[in-house]
Amino acid sequence: MTVTPYRVLLVGAGNIARAVHMPAFLELPSDFAVVGAVDADPAAARSFAADFALPHHSTDLAASLGEVRPDLVVIASPPVAHREQVVAALAAGAWVWCEKPPALSLAEYDAMTDAEGEHGPYAPIVFQHRFGSGAEHARALIASGELGAPLVAHCQTTWYRDDAYYAVPWRGKWATEGAGPAMGLGIHQIDLLLELLGDWAEIRAMAGRLARDVETDDVTTATVRFASGALATVVNSALSPRQLSHLRIDLRDATIELNHLYGYGNGDWTYTPAPGVAPGRADAWNSPAEDVPSSHSAQLRSLLADMRAGRRPRASAGDGRRSLELITAMYKAALTGHPVSAGEIVPGDPFYTALHGSVPGWAPQGSGR
Repeated sequence: MTVTPYRVLLVGAGNIARAVHMPAFLELPSDFAVVGAVDADPAAARSFAADFALPHHSTDLAASLGEVRPDLVVIASPPVAHREQVVAALAAGAWVWCEKPPALSLAEYDAMTDAEGEHGPYAPIVFQHRFGSGAEHARALIASGELGAPLVAHCQTTWYRDDAYYAVPWRGKWATEGAGPAMGLGIHQIDLLLELLGDWAEIRAMAGRLARDVETDDVTTATVRFASGALATVVNSALSPRQLSHLRIDLRDATIELNHLYGYGNGDWTYTPAPGVAPGRADAWNSPAEDVPSSHSAQLRSLLADMRAGRRPRASAGDGRRSLELITAMYKAALTGHPVSAGEIVPGDPFYTALHGSVPGWAPQGSGR
Protein backbone atom coordinates (compact mmCIF):
# COMPACT_ATOMS: atom_id res chain seq x y z
CA MET A 1 0.00 0.00 0.00
CA THR A 2 1.30 3.43 -0.98
CA VAL A 3 1.44 5.93 1.89
CA THR A 4 1.12 9.61 1.02
CA PRO A 5 3.95 11.67 2.57
CA TYR A 6 2.99 14.16 5.24
CA ARG A 7 3.14 17.75 4.03
CA VAL A 8 5.54 19.84 6.13
CA LEU A 9 5.73 23.63 6.55
CA LEU A 10 8.88 25.06 8.15
CA VAL A 11 8.49 28.28 10.15
CA GLY A 12 11.80 30.02 10.69
CA ALA A 13 14.32 29.78 7.86
CA GLY A 14 17.49 30.18 9.90
CA ASN A 15 20.45 27.92 10.54
CA ILE A 16 18.61 25.39 12.70
CA ALA A 17 16.12 24.75 9.90
CA ARG A 18 18.86 24.53 7.26
CA ALA A 19 21.45 22.52 9.14
CA VAL A 20 19.28 20.21 11.21
CA HIS A 21 15.61 20.03 10.25
CA MET A 22 15.91 19.82 6.48
CA PRO A 23 18.54 17.03 6.56
CA ALA A 24 16.29 15.05 8.92
CA PHE A 25 13.29 15.34 6.60
CA LEU A 26 15.38 14.56 3.54
CA GLU A 27 16.30 11.22 5.14
CA LEU A 28 12.61 10.24 4.97
CA PRO A 29 11.40 11.26 1.50
CA SER A 30 8.65 8.63 1.41
CA ASP A 31 7.20 9.86 4.69
CA PHE A 32 7.59 13.65 4.58
CA ALA A 33 7.49 16.29 1.88
CA VAL A 34 8.63 19.76 2.92
CA VAL A 35 6.46 22.05 0.82
CA GLY A 36 7.11 25.53 2.14
CA ALA A 37 9.00 27.94 4.37
CA VAL A 38 7.79 30.93 6.37
CA ASP A 39 10.03 33.61 7.83
CA ALA A 40 9.54 37.20 8.98
CA ASP A 41 12.39 38.13 6.63
CA PRO A 42 11.14 37.75 3.05
CA ALA A 43 14.65 37.30 1.68
CA ALA A 44 15.33 34.47 4.13
CA ALA A 45 12.10 32.69 3.22
CA ARG A 46 12.76 33.14 -0.50
CA SER A 47 16.38 31.95 -0.26
CA PHE A 48 15.42 28.90 1.81
CA ALA A 49 12.74 27.88 -0.66
CA ALA A 50 15.11 28.32 -3.59
CA ASP A 51 17.94 26.37 -1.96
CA PHE A 52 15.69 23.38 -1.18
CA ALA A 53 13.42 23.62 -4.24
CA LEU A 54 10.30 24.25 -2.16
CA PRO A 55 7.16 25.36 -4.03
CA HIS A 56 6.05 27.88 -1.38
CA HIS A 57 7.57 30.66 0.69
CA SER A 58 5.97 33.51 2.62
CA THR A 59 6.18 35.91 5.53
CA ASP A 60 2.55 35.23 6.46
CA LEU A 61 1.95 32.10 8.54
CA ALA A 62 -1.84 32.35 8.49
CA ALA A 63 -1.91 32.62 4.70
CA SER A 64 0.55 29.75 4.34
CA LEU A 65 -1.49 27.49 6.60
CA GLY A 66 -4.52 28.11 4.40
CA GLU A 67 -2.66 27.69 1.12
CA VAL A 68 -0.32 24.79 1.93
CA ARG A 69 -2.60 22.91 4.38
CA PRO A 70 0.33 21.15 6.08
CA ASP A 71 0.05 18.00 8.15
CA LEU A 72 3.06 19.03 10.25
CA VAL A 73 4.39 22.49 11.06
CA VAL A 74 7.95 22.83 12.37
CA ILE A 75 8.48 25.90 14.54
CA ALA A 76 12.14 26.97 14.32
CA SER A 77 11.63 30.67 14.96
CA PRO A 78 12.86 32.71 17.97
CA PRO A 79 11.07 31.71 21.19
CA VAL A 80 9.08 34.93 21.43
CA ALA A 81 6.98 33.73 18.48
CA HIS A 82 6.37 30.14 19.59
CA ARG A 83 3.09 30.45 21.46
CA GLU A 84 1.28 32.37 18.73
CA GLN A 85 2.64 30.21 15.92
CA VAL A 86 1.98 26.88 17.65
CA VAL A 87 -1.59 27.86 18.51
CA ALA A 88 -2.23 29.00 14.92
CA ALA A 89 -0.87 25.78 13.44
CA LEU A 90 -2.89 23.58 15.80
CA ALA A 91 -6.03 25.59 15.01
CA ALA A 92 -5.39 24.86 11.32
CA GLY A 93 -5.43 21.13 12.09
CA ALA A 94 -1.68 20.53 11.79
CA TRP A 95 0.58 18.68 14.18
CA VAL A 96 3.44 20.83 15.44
CA TRP A 97 7.08 20.10 16.24
CA CYS A 98 8.43 23.08 18.19
CA GLU A 99 12.06 23.93 18.84
CA LYS A 100 13.30 24.61 22.35
CA PRO A 101 12.84 26.57 24.48
CA PRO A 102 9.18 25.69 24.02
CA ALA A 103 7.79 29.02 25.25
CA LEU A 104 8.70 32.10 27.29
CA SER A 105 6.77 30.95 30.35
CA LEU A 106 4.60 28.23 31.81
CA ALA A 107 1.57 30.38 31.01
CA GLU A 108 2.50 30.40 27.32
CA TYR A 109 3.24 26.67 27.31
CA ASP A 110 -0.10 25.88 28.93
CA ALA A 111 -1.86 27.99 26.29
CA MET A 112 -0.13 25.92 23.62
CA THR A 113 -1.19 22.66 25.25
CA ASP A 114 -4.75 23.93 25.68
CA ALA A 115 -4.89 24.45 21.91
CA GLU A 116 -4.31 20.74 21.25
CA GLY A 117 -7.29 18.55 20.49
CA GLU A 118 -8.25 15.71 22.80
CA HIS A 119 -7.22 13.26 20.10
CA GLY A 120 -4.78 15.56 18.31
CA PRO A 121 -3.27 17.41 16.66
CA TYR A 122 -0.42 17.50 19.18
CA ALA A 123 2.58 19.78 19.68
CA PRO A 124 5.71 17.98 20.94
CA ILE A 125 8.91 19.88 21.70
CA VAL A 126 12.32 19.19 20.12
CA PHE A 127 14.11 17.31 22.91
CA GLN A 128 16.29 15.07 20.76
CA HIS A 129 18.70 13.97 23.50
CA ARG A 130 16.01 11.64 24.87
CA PHE A 131 15.89 9.68 21.64
CA GLY A 132 19.46 8.45 21.17
CA SER A 133 20.02 4.77 21.88
CA GLY A 134 22.39 5.64 24.73
CA ALA A 135 19.67 7.50 26.62
CA GLU A 136 17.03 4.89 25.87
CA HIS A 137 19.39 2.19 27.17
CA ALA A 138 20.19 4.11 30.37
CA ARG A 139 16.54 4.88 30.98
CA ALA A 140 15.59 1.21 30.68
CA LEU A 141 18.38 0.11 33.02
CA ILE A 142 17.44 2.68 35.67
CA ALA A 143 13.71 1.98 35.40
CA SER A 144 14.25 -1.77 35.73
CA GLY A 145 16.15 -1.36 39.00
CA GLU A 146 19.13 -3.22 37.54
CA LEU A 147 21.54 -0.49 38.67
CA GLY A 148 19.95 0.08 42.06
CA ALA A 149 18.40 3.26 43.40
CA PRO A 150 19.68 6.62 42.06
CA LEU A 151 21.52 8.59 44.72
CA VAL A 152 23.54 11.51 43.32
CA ALA A 153 23.58 13.29 39.96
CA HIS A 154 25.30 16.15 38.17
CA CYS A 155 23.91 17.89 35.08
CA GLN A 156 26.30 20.33 33.42
CA THR A 157 25.92 22.52 30.34
CA THR A 158 29.04 24.68 30.35
CA TRP A 159 29.26 26.35 26.96
CA TYR A 160 30.79 29.54 25.59
CA ARG A 161 28.83 32.33 23.97
CA ASP A 162 30.61 35.61 23.26
CA ASP A 163 29.34 39.17 22.97
CA ALA A 164 28.65 38.74 19.26
CA TYR A 165 26.24 35.90 20.06
CA TYR A 166 24.25 38.19 22.33
CA ALA A 167 24.29 41.00 19.77
CA VAL A 168 21.37 39.21 18.06
CA PRO A 169 18.48 41.45 19.19
CA TRP A 170 16.25 38.80 20.77
CA ARG A 171 18.95 37.05 22.81
CA GLY A 172 19.65 37.83 26.45
CA LYS A 173 16.27 39.46 27.02
CA TRP A 174 13.41 38.17 29.16
CA ALA A 175 10.69 39.28 26.75
CA THR A 176 12.17 37.54 23.71
CA GLU A 177 14.39 34.66 24.93
CA GLY A 178 12.60 33.96 28.21
CA ALA A 179 15.70 33.54 30.40
CA GLY A 180 19.43 32.86 30.27
CA PRO A 181 21.55 29.77 29.50
CA ALA A 182 19.39 27.35 31.48
CA MET A 183 16.60 28.11 29.02
CA GLY A 184 18.47 28.58 25.76
CA LEU A 185 21.41 26.19 26.21
CA GLY A 186 20.97 23.80 29.13
CA ILE A 187 17.36 22.78 28.63
CA HIS A 188 18.37 19.69 26.60
CA GLN A 189 20.56 18.26 29.36
CA ILE A 190 17.96 19.17 31.98
CA ASP A 191 15.31 17.35 29.97
CA LEU A 192 17.56 14.30 29.74
CA LEU A 193 18.21 14.40 33.50
CA LEU A 194 14.46 14.40 34.14
CA GLU A 195 13.91 11.66 31.57
CA LEU A 196 16.31 9.43 33.49
CA LEU A 197 15.51 10.37 37.10
CA GLY A 198 11.81 11.21 36.93
CA ASP A 199 9.93 13.67 39.09
CA TRP A 200 11.71 16.28 41.19
CA ALA A 201 10.49 17.61 44.54
CA GLU A 202 12.49 20.70 45.57
CA ILE A 203 15.08 23.10 44.14
CA ARG A 204 17.43 25.76 45.49
CA ALA A 205 19.44 27.95 43.11
CA MET A 206 21.59 30.99 42.31
CA ALA A 207 21.90 33.09 39.14
CA GLY A 208 24.39 35.74 38.05
CA ARG A 209 25.30 38.26 35.38
CA LEU A 210 29.05 37.83 35.48
CA ALA A 211 30.55 38.64 32.08
CA ARG A 212 27.96 39.33 29.37
CA ASP A 213 25.93 42.49 28.83
CA VAL A 214 22.56 40.76 29.10
CA GLU A 215 19.24 41.55 30.73
CA THR A 216 18.72 37.96 31.90
CA ASP A 217 21.73 36.07 33.31
CA ASP A 218 24.78 34.24 31.97
CA VAL A 219 25.12 31.49 34.60
CA THR A 220 22.87 29.51 36.96
CA THR A 221 23.61 26.83 39.52
CA ALA A 222 21.07 24.72 41.39
CA THR A 223 20.59 21.81 43.77
CA VAL A 224 17.61 19.57 43.14
CA ARG A 225 15.99 16.94 45.35
CA PHE A 226 14.13 14.29 43.36
CA ALA A 227 10.99 12.49 44.46
CA SER A 228 13.14 9.36 44.81
CA GLY A 229 15.33 11.18 47.33
CA ALA A 230 18.27 11.50 44.93
CA LEU A 231 20.15 14.81 45.01
CA ALA A 232 21.49 16.57 41.88
CA THR A 233 23.47 19.65 41.00
CA VAL A 234 22.65 21.54 37.81
CA VAL A 235 25.05 24.06 36.22
CA ASN A 236 24.32 26.18 33.14
CA SER A 237 26.92 28.59 31.80
CA ALA A 238 27.50 30.71 28.71
CA LEU A 239 31.00 31.64 29.94
CA SER A 240 33.04 28.41 29.78
CA PRO A 241 35.91 28.30 27.24
CA ARG A 242 36.22 24.50 27.46
CA GLN A 243 32.74 23.56 26.41
CA LEU A 244 31.12 20.41 27.77
CA SER A 245 27.73 18.79 28.19
CA HIS A 246 28.08 16.37 31.08
CA LEU A 247 25.66 14.11 32.89
CA ARG A 248 26.60 11.84 35.77
CA ILE A 249 24.26 9.64 37.80
CA ASP A 250 25.56 7.62 40.74
CA LEU A 251 23.31 4.71 41.62
CA ARG A 252 23.73 1.99 44.25
CA ASP A 253 25.50 -0.40 41.87
CA ALA A 254 26.93 1.83 39.12
CA THR A 255 27.93 5.27 37.93
CA ILE A 256 26.57 6.36 34.55
CA GLU A 257 28.43 9.16 32.75
CA LEU A 258 27.76 10.99 29.50
CA ASN A 259 30.26 13.47 28.05
CA HIS A 260 29.59 15.24 24.75
CA LEU A 261 28.89 18.71 23.42
CA TYR A 262 25.93 19.04 21.06
CA GLY A 263 25.09 15.38 20.53
CA TYR A 264 26.19 11.91 21.54
CA GLY A 265 26.58 8.33 20.35
CA ASN A 266 26.83 5.13 22.34
CA GLY A 267 30.57 5.62 22.78
CA ASP A 268 30.01 8.80 24.80
CA TRP A 269 28.36 6.83 27.63
CA THR A 270 30.34 4.95 30.29
CA TYR A 271 29.21 2.62 33.09
CA THR A 272 31.40 2.07 36.14
CA PRO A 273 30.29 -0.79 38.40
CA ALA A 274 30.39 -0.40 42.16
CA PRO A 275 32.91 -2.54 44.05
CA GLY A 276 31.60 -6.06 44.42
CA VAL A 277 29.42 -6.05 41.28
CA ALA A 278 30.03 -9.23 39.29
CA PRO A 279 31.90 -8.50 36.01
CA GLY A 280 29.48 -10.55 33.94
CA ARG A 281 26.58 -8.47 35.22
CA ALA A 282 28.29 -5.20 34.32
CA ASP A 283 29.11 -6.37 30.79
CA ALA A 284 25.47 -6.12 29.84
CA TRP A 285 25.25 -2.46 30.82
CA ASN A 286 27.75 -0.87 28.52
CA SER A 287 26.22 -0.58 25.07
CA PRO A 288 22.95 -1.33 23.30
CA ALA A 289 23.12 -3.35 20.11
CA GLU A 290 22.28 -0.44 17.83
CA ASP A 291 24.06 2.94 17.89
CA VAL A 292 21.47 5.67 17.28
CA PRO A 293 23.01 9.11 17.90
CA SER A 294 20.94 11.75 19.63
CA SER A 295 19.56 13.80 16.78
CA HIS A 296 16.54 15.46 15.28
CA SER A 297 16.36 12.47 12.95
CA ALA A 298 15.95 10.07 15.86
CA GLN A 299 13.12 12.09 17.36
CA LEU A 300 11.52 12.63 13.95
CA ARG A 301 11.31 8.87 13.40
CA SER A 302 9.57 8.50 16.74
CA LEU A 303 7.21 11.36 15.86
CA LEU A 304 6.44 9.73 12.51
CA ALA A 305 5.35 6.53 14.26
CA ASP A 306 3.10 8.55 16.55
CA MET A 307 1.55 10.46 13.67
CA ARG A 308 0.83 7.23 11.82
CA ALA A 309 -0.75 5.76 14.96
CA GLY A 310 -2.63 8.95 15.88
CA ARG A 311 -1.29 8.87 19.45
CA ARG A 312 0.20 11.52 21.70
CA PRO A 313 3.99 11.74 21.18
CA ARG A 314 6.67 11.93 23.83
CA ALA A 315 7.84 15.43 24.82
CA SER A 316 4.35 16.90 24.52
CA ALA A 317 1.84 18.20 27.09
CA GLY A 318 2.98 17.46 30.67
CA ASP A 319 5.90 15.37 29.46
CA GLY A 320 7.22 18.31 27.45
CA ARG A 321 6.48 20.76 30.27
CA ARG A 322 8.74 19.17 32.91
CA SER A 323 11.95 20.89 31.84
CA LEU A 324 10.33 24.31 31.58
CA GLU A 325 8.76 23.89 35.03
CA LEU A 326 12.10 22.95 36.59
CA ILE A 327 13.85 25.88 34.90
CA THR A 328 11.10 28.27 36.00
CA ALA A 329 11.45 26.98 39.56
CA MET A 330 15.22 27.39 39.27
CA TYR A 331 14.80 31.09 38.48
CA LYS A 332 12.23 31.58 41.23
CA ALA A 333 14.58 29.97 43.75
CA ALA A 334 17.57 31.97 42.48
CA LEU A 335 15.87 35.37 42.33
CA THR A 336 13.94 35.08 45.58
CA GLY A 337 16.54 33.19 47.61
CA HIS A 338 13.97 30.63 48.75
CA PRO A 339 13.54 26.92 47.94
CA VAL A 340 10.77 26.06 45.49
CA SER A 341 8.66 22.90 45.48
CA ALA A 342 7.39 21.07 42.41
CA GLY A 343 3.89 22.19 41.44
CA GLU A 344 4.22 25.45 43.37
CA ILE A 345 4.26 27.79 40.37
CA VAL A 346 0.63 28.14 39.26
CA PRO A 347 -1.54 30.91 37.77
CA GLY A 348 -1.30 33.94 40.05
CA ASP A 349 2.39 33.34 40.83
CA PRO A 350 4.43 36.09 39.08
CA PHE A 351 6.91 33.47 37.85
CA TYR A 352 4.10 31.66 36.01
CA THR A 353 3.96 34.44 33.41
CA ALA A 354 7.64 35.51 33.35
CA LEU A 355 10.77 33.83 34.61
CA HIS A 356 12.06 37.05 36.21
CA GLY A 357 8.96 37.07 38.43
CA SER A 358 8.97 40.91 38.43
CA VAL A 359 11.83 40.78 40.96
CA PRO A 360 13.55 44.20 41.28
CA GLY A 361 17.03 44.20 39.80
CA TRP A 362 16.11 41.43 37.37
CA ALA A 363 12.82 42.44 35.76
CA PRO A 364 13.12 45.00 32.95
CA GLN A 365 12.19 48.48 34.14
CA GLY A 366 8.75 49.53 32.99
CA SER A 367 7.99 46.07 31.64
CA GLY A 368 5.08 43.85 32.55
CA ARG A 369 7.06 40.73 31.66
